[in-house]
Amino acid sequence: MTIHREGYKSIAIGTMIFGALNLIVFYFFSASLPILAWIIFFASLGLLLFLISFFRIPNRNLTINENAIVAPADGKVVVIEEVFEEEYFKDKRLQVSIFMSPINVHVNRYPIAGEVTYAKYHPGKFLVASLPKASTENERTSVVVKHPSNGQSVLFRQVAGALARRIVMYSKEGDKATQCGEMGFIKFGSRVDLYLPLDAKLKVKIGDVVKGSQTIIAEF
Repeated sequence: MTIHREGYKSIAIGTMIFGALNLIVFYFFSASLPILAWIIFFASLGLLLFLISFFRIPNRNLTINENAIVAPADGKVVVIEEVFEEEYFKDKRLQVSIFMSPINVHVNRYPIAGEVTYAKYHPGKFLVASLPKASTENERTSVVVKHPSNGQSVLFRQVAGALARRIVMYSKEGDKATQCGEMGFIKFGSRVDLYLPLDAKLKVKIGDVVKGSQTIIAEF
């Protein structure tokens, strides 16, 4: 397991706050209120360890399969429905949404290989990510990758949540996407939407827990 580069600054700041807080507490309270000092120490240590774990990148065997659409993120499948995708395709697509809790790995990865034909950032609100309107009203990014062999395109959207206040997108139009390669990061609870061709063969159902870069969401 390694730590994602997006977490270096946050972890450094968190470590400095942890150190300063406990130096002050132990200087003023360790003699008169030792129990309070230890409670603050363990509580702040737990928060620091949570912060570090949030930016973890576990070692995984990647699922590389040109016929598969692989999960772009860890989380739970909360939406599977046919919708009208109005931003790029402007036709009906199969939407699959993955909700990411704060304890999930938050690296986002390309579900297929191909060429990035569209990449756009949208400012917006910070509604709870599980709400349907979060897909169109929250801060979000939209990335489309065109498959090199079958010509099919998949749109996936990073959606900010009530806690997520920073979306990082690495994709640019014209980039070559590698299946399971990093395309971005979302800081704290959020969601990722996939918009698939209607004839895609689904391999998941609502409520399934998926792992980014491993679980097959659908096949062409």
